[in-house]
Amino acid sequence: MRKIKNPWTGKEGYRCFGCSPDNEVGLKMQFYEDGDDVVCFWKPMERYQGWIDTLHGGIQSTLIDETAAWVVTRKMQTTGVTSKLEIRYLKPIMTTETQITIRGRIRQQQRNIVTIDLEITNAAGVVCTKGVATYFTFTKDKAAAMGFGECTLEGEEMLF
Repeated sequence: MRKIKNPWTGKEGYRCFGCSPDNEVGLKMQFYEDGDDVVCFWKPMERYQGWIDTLHGGIQSTLIDETAAWVVTRKMQTTGVTSKLEIRYLKPIMTTETQITIRGRIRQQQRNIVTIDLEITNAAGVVCTKGVATYFTFTKDKAAAMGFGECTLEGEEMLF
C-alpha cells in the first residue's frame, strides 16, 4: 500500500471539503493505493455527528463520494463528476471510533461512464455503509484544461 500524492496541492483556489489539507472545516482525507483499491483511513470527530455519538449520514455520503473521485483520479488518470450516488446505511458509525476505512474500486467502465463500488468499515472491520457511484469522466484534454496533470504515488510501500 502506497500513499497517493494529492495532485491539487498548491493549486490556487483548491479548498475541497473532502480532501484539501487547508480547509479548516473540511475532512482532510488522504488516500492510499492498495492493489485495485483506493483506500482512506479517517478518524470520525464529534463535530460531524448527526445523532449523539453517531456520524452524520451526509458526512458518510461525502466520504464515499470523495473516495470515488480519487478512484477515478488515480486509476484512470483523469477527473470528472459524480452523476449518481447510491448509499446504503447498514449500521451506525460512531464518532467515538478510533478509525474508519473507506475503500473503493472500479466495477465497470463503458466509454466515459465508470461505476465504482465503495464501502465504509468501522475499526472492527464491520461494513457499516455501502455505496455505488456512477461517475462521468472527462477526456484527458478537458482534465488538463482544468489543471490536472497526473496522479502519482509517494515513496516506499507502507505496511498497515
